[in-house]
Amino acid sequence: MLFADDFQPQISCARTPEDGNPISVDTQRFAQHLIEGVRQHRTAIDELIQKYAEHWSLDRMTPVDRNVLRLGIFEMLYFQETPRKVAINEAIEIAKTYGAEESGAFVNGILDRIHIDHPESLAILPDTEIQTLK
Repeated sequence: MLFADDFQPQISCARTPEDGNPISVDTQRFAQHLIEGVRQHRTAIDELIQKYAEHWSLDRMTPVDRNVLRLGIFEMLYFQETPRKVAINEAIEIAKTYGAEESGAFVNGILDRIHIDHPESLAILPDTEIQTLK
């Protein structure tokens, strides 16, 4: 969905197992939260990417790398339920799997620098709402 946002931001990912989607409702709810969070904070997240991706504009990045970075940054800075190291490692693995040969290292370098420079969480959800996402 984040990849599609680059081309058609109005698309929704509201699908259910009844639609033929084999993903559980809880997993869909969690994914929807992540997508909505990235969408809500996209401007701030993109500013961080621009700051730390030296000599790379957002437009020059592959859509996979750009959106993996967006998701990783959202999980690191805004969603305290996911440990930062886990968010970084998941982003690296997604980049390696779906990106170019150097995507894993590119994503790792940017997320690691943001992790070091921004140790604070900018969490947006109260604990009670996070509990409903588990």
